Amino acid sequence: MEKQARTMVASILLVLLSLSLTAPSARCQTVATAPAPAAAPAKSIRAVLTKAGQFTKFLQLLKSTQEEDQIDSQLKGKASSGGFTVFAPTDNAFTSLKSGSLNALSDQEKTSLVQFHVLSQLLPMAQFDTVSNPLRTQAGDTGRGKYPLNVTADGAGRVNISTGVVNATVDSTLFTGDRLVVYQVDKVLLPWKLYGPPVPPAPAPSPTVDKDKKKAGPVAVADGPEADSATASEAAPRGMRGLGVGLCGVAVAVAAAWCGM
Repeated sequence: MEKQARTMVASILLVLLSLSLTAPSARCQTVATAPAPAAAPAKSIRAVLTKAGQFTKFLQLLKSTQEEDQIDSQLKGKASSGGFTVFAPTDNAFTSLKSGSLNALSDQEKTSLVQFHVLSQLLPMAQFDTVSNPLRTQAGDTGRGKYPLNVTADGAGRVNISTGVVNATVDSTLFTGDRLVVYQVDKVLLPWKLYGPPVPPAPAPSPTVDKDKKKAGPVAVADGPEADSATASEAAPRGMRGLGVGLCGVAVAVAAAWCGM
């Protein structure tokens, strides 16, 4: 019995020793061959705004102008673009607009208005204080009286946006991803091109004046042809008067000679 017990204990020890030697390698092999997790699909702009709530009007404009489809198609495609930054006005921001502000716009102008809220670049919050103004939105031209968008950050997390027509504030970050950032703003970003006063035309260049003529002063009247005519007309009577005096002198001399004879 004692011999059988020793044999059983030895067998158990061998089994435990075998398990302790093989188990780690098996675990390492399992970790090394496990497939990498699939990348999360890009989140759509509609999913972000719907989850956040209070963006019904902006979602309607995104859909009617087809800007939503363009953003989502590029997010789902290859990462060829630098991503997108969207400034999303709340429903209260649209309610605060003057009556008829949107209805007065054509379809193309509504598209430009929506594009004015979208940057074709990824702009995290930390980059607002170093970005170069004006920012170029999808609306295009940032020139005078067009679609300029300027942002300023105070270093304490507060970001202000100026369009030349309104000044808005970034209230919060709704979503941050590797190709999409969405910010909530308290006002609709009204571009100068659609809502600003007409830009006056540039002043015409002043005519150039010859400095030499300016220094010489007015030209003398005697140098003109009219002055020459006047001088000639004045000289003619004086010549006639001289001729008359000469003839009188001759006549007197003849008369005196005649009387002396």
